[in-house]
Amino acid sequence: WAIPAATDIAFALGVLSLLGKRVPLSLKIFLSALAILDDLGAVLIIALFYTSDLSIPMLLAALGSIAVLVALNRLGVKKLLPYLIVGALLWFFMLQSGIHATLAGVALALCIPLGKPDEEASSPLLHLEEKLHPWVAFAVVPVFGFANAGVSLSGITADKLLGPVPLGVALGLLIGKQVGIFALAALAIRAGLARLPDGSNWGQLYGVAALCGIGFTMSLFIGALAFPGAPELVDEVKVGVLIGSVLSALLGVVVLRRFGARG
Repeated sequence: WAIPAATDIAFALGVLSLLGKRVPLSLKIFLSALAILDDLGAVLIIALFYTSDLSIPMLLAALGSIAVLVALNRLGVKKLLPYLIVGALLWFFMLQSGIHATLAGVALALCIPLGKPDEEASSPLLHLEEKLHPWVAFAVVPVFGFANAGVSLSGITADKLLGPVPLGVALGLLIGKQVGIFALAALAIRAGLARLPDGSNWGQLYGVAALCGIGFTMSLFIGALAFPGAPELVDEVKVGVLIGSVLSALLGVVVLRRFGARG
């Protein structure tokens, strides 16, 4: 059930950018924020439900590392090196504790100072993001996708395509994501807790909800964790992720082209 939970922000924004001026900037910001929160939720799912035997001493060491990171932040330390050193220790302790080490990256990012809006040039977090972005966008994500998306179709039959794993994953991405996101957004708007992104309409909001069904790399990652030592099931997950992600992308593009402004 956790496999369709995440949104591949890079692919979703890439598809959205193909529509150009048909999509207002506010919707792109909305999709970015939604996908980030979505992926944070997926990381928490990994930490809570895909954790092996817990080592209390290592967990305490990890918590101590987080406390040091918080202290560095509160003391106003702007140098990146201390954060990176403690972050590496945090990753090691988290890995040895039995909790999935992806949580270490989230904790580290939350502790590195962002700075004030008028101090962007001296923001350690933005500086680190600028340094990492080319490597992540052009190396890590493509290599991960290439290495994990490959699946042999020779053993995939119609019966297997309609099996519970590929069908459940595909429908979770294609139907579950768009229905859940659009329904909750609509309820929040109707209740006065939120409003439509500036310059957008209900059709465009639905189109963005459909694009959130592009799980791809994050869903593949969770799928590998969900079925360790079961390559056949992992292959079925890959098929479901690919089908669900492609159909979600196509549906989102069609809806956004239909309801988007021309220009």
